Amino acid sequence: MPQMLLILEPIGQRAERGRVAGEAVYQRMLDFAAELKAEGLLLATNSLGTASKRLAKRSDGVQVVDGPFAEVKEMVGGFFLLDTDDHAVAMAWAERCPAAEWATVEIRGVGPCYM
Repeated sequence: MPQMLLILEPIGQRAERGRVAGEAVYQRMLDFAAELKAEGLLLATNSLGTASKRLAKRSDGVQVVDGPFAEVKEMVGGFFLLDTDDHAVAMAWAERCPAAEWATVEIRGVGPCYM
């Protein structure tokens, strides 16, 4: 099963960092993605925006809530989907991920929800 590195970053961190520092951090992440690609491990990657909505469909209808959500302290800032079923390999790459210096890198297997 592929492994995903989820980048969980503090809300507001991007604005505090500013554009110049943000571009430098983003370049480090692009370089990290290039390393993963060179190793044949990268299936997909992307940075996620800060704006969000939540949707829940229940018997009484659909509820949509605009974010950001005050009850959370982190947001999913991006991901790297790795072509490996070896959790140890994913852990080793998570340790090398530049985002681990300012955020949390969560490692999860990707597969059917019944597993």
